Amino acid sequence: MLMGILVGKYKMSAAEDWVMIPMVMLVLLAMFSIPLGLSLSLVRDYARTYRTLQKKLQEVEQLSAQAMIQEQEKQQLLARQNEVLEHQVADRTAELTKSLSDLQRTQQQLIQKEKMASLGELTAGIAHEIQNPLNFVNNFSEVSDELVDELRAEQHKPVRDTGLETELLDDLKQNLQKITQHGKRASAIVKGMLEHSRSSSGEHQSINLNALADEYLQIAYQGLRAKDKGFTVELATDFGADLPLLEVIPQEIGRVLLNVYNNAFYAVRQKQKTTNFDYRPKVALQTRQENGRILIRVSDNGTGMPESVKEKIFQPFFTTKPTGEGTGLGLSLSYDIITNGHGGSLLVESQEGEGSAFIIELPNPGVE
Repeated sequence: MLMGILVGKYKMSAAEDWVMIPMVMLVLLAMFSIPLGLSLSLVRDYARTYRTLQKKLQEVEQLSAQAMIQEQEKQQLLARQNEVLEHQVADRTAELTKSLSDLQRTQQQLIQKEKMASLGELTAGIAHEIQNPLNFVNNFSEVSDELVDELRAEQHKPVRDTGLETELLDDLKQNLQKITQHGKRASAIVKGMLEHSRSSSGEHQSINLNALADEYLQIAYQGLRAKDKGFTVELATDFGADLPLLEVIPQEIGRVLLNVYNNAFYAVRQKQKTTNFDYRPKVALQTRQENGRILIRVSDNGTGMPESVKEKIFQPFFTTKPTGEGTGLGLSLSYDIITNGHGGSLLVESQEGEGSAFIIELPNPGVE
């Protein structure tokens, strides 16, 4: 078209036409060379960019493959480490389980030893305490035997004194009543010993707290007297008259009372050994109702204890007694019996050199 325009504009001869055609071609070539060059340049840039992107893509793929391999190696390493740790944990757990089992077995043995020591204290007290009613039984039996002989002798006389016979029969009846009374007393002591030695069934029973506390006080004191016949202590009792029957485990409360009494007797006995002036040992027992609770207070005028000892007194295996004289479990077991077994509390008050007091608090069944 462009050639047609040029040719139509210039009317030329045939020779001139041959000259113009190359010129027109040159013009056309000049006109299209710039965009063609730009196109070629763009093509070269695109090709270079494509090669660069292709190279980057290959590098990314290589890095991804390396990262995947590293991740797999990391997971395998973690799996091996976890397996080793699991074996170590299993071994350590087995060791700890065995140690715990050994510790529990040792604790049970120590607890049993403490119970046997408590039973030994109780048995010694009972042996001494039971001797009193048995002595009465023997004495009244001998007197009764003499009364029977006198009665028989009177019956064989030609002239019988009926008044004397009646008097002898009355005396004999009174003796038999005394024998029965003290025989029941001995039977009750033996029954208490059997109940104490028996494993606790965990069953709560209604008891007269004053009677139980006094019973074990006498037993504990007689047990100490059986070991040291020259030892005496003043026993002061103040029993609350309006105490209700308590639902407790008698054997367990008896163990607690025995431990507390023995500690009080030990304290006054130790003070008596180290005191030069005129010292009169005293242990006091008091029961009462207070603020909806039943209180048992056992106090002494013995050695007392410093604050450092008072803070640890209920800890297992803590004892101030010489080796072989205490396991350090008596008060610890007592604390557990009162707090966990009966929902009460066991407290201590003490002043070094002046004495101590243990206060047992138990729930009052009559107070909601």
